Amino acid sequence: MTTPHRTPVVFIHGLWLHSTSWQAWAEAFLDAGFEPILPEWPGVPATVTEARRRPGDQAGVGLAEISEAHARVIRALPTAPVLVGHSVGGFIAQHLLGQGLGSAAVAVCPGQIKGVKAIAPAQAKSTFAFLRDPVNIKHAVSLNTEQFRYGFANAVSERESAELYDEWTIPSPARPLFQLALGNFVPHSAARVNTDNETRGPLLLLSGRLDHTVPDVLTRSTYTQYRDSRATTEYQCFEDRGHSLTVDHGWPDLARTSLGWLDSHTH
Repeated sequence: MTTPHRTPVVFIHGLWLHSTSWQAWAEAFLDAGFEPILPEWPGVPATVTEARRRPGDQAGVGLAEISEAHARVIRALPTAPVLVGHSVGGFIAQHLLGQGLGSAAVAVCPGQIKGVKAIAPAQAKSTFAFLRDPVNIKHAVSLNTEQFRYGFANAVSERESAELYDEWTIPSPARPLFQLALGNFVPHSAARVNTDNETRGPLLLLSGRLDHTVPDVLTRSTYTQYRDSRATTEYQCFEDRGHSLTVDHGWPDLARTSLGWLDSHTH
C-alpha cells in the first residue's frame, strides 16, 4: 500500500539475486521521500533460503512473464512509479518505460536489448556455461562461487565476493539468458524494447567499467539505440565497478547518483 504523497519506486532485480537484495536501496529511497516496492519474479519465493530450496518454482520463466508480473504491480498503483532495475531487471525497466508504465527509469548494467550488437568476450565467458546446453532454457540454474566471482564480484575482494554470494545468490531461470543472447536473431523477440517512444519518461543508463556480465560497451551500445527518440536518455559509467555494484560496499554511490538524477529530471 503506497502513501499518497510519495512517488512509488519499483525495484527490479536481475538473474541470480533476490528482490530483498534491494533492501538497502529501498531504505535510502524511503528516506528521500519515495515509496519503495520490491516485487519478486514469478515463481520466486519470498526469501533467499526458500528460493534456494525450491529452484524449480521459477524454471522456464522468461522476459515476457517477468515484465508482465511487474506491469500488473504498476497498473495497481495510484500513480506511475520510478523504475530501478539491475541487469535483466534493467532490461525490464526499459521494457516497461517504453510502454509508458513508468515516470522515469534507472537501468543499471542492463541486459542486452534487441539491436545491441556489441561483442564482449568477458560476457561470453560469464554466460557460456549455461548457454552451451539448450536444455537449460527449461530449467533454473545457479552460479557457483567461481562463476559469481568472475561474473559479478571481480571488482571487490575475495572475502566480499564470498559474503555477497552467501547472502544474496539464488537459482534463476536460464530462459532470459537465451532470449537476450538471441534477441537479434528472432523476428518477434521478447528482448525488443520500444526505444523510439518520444513520450516516455527520462532514462538513465548506468554501467561499471569492470563489469564482466554486462560490459560497459553493451551499455554504451544500448544508449545509442535511443538516438532517434527525443525523450531524455543519459549514460554514466563508474570506472572501478563490476556487476555486483548494486549490492557490494559501493552501492551508496549508485543510489546517490540515481537519486540526484531523479531529483533533477522528475521535478
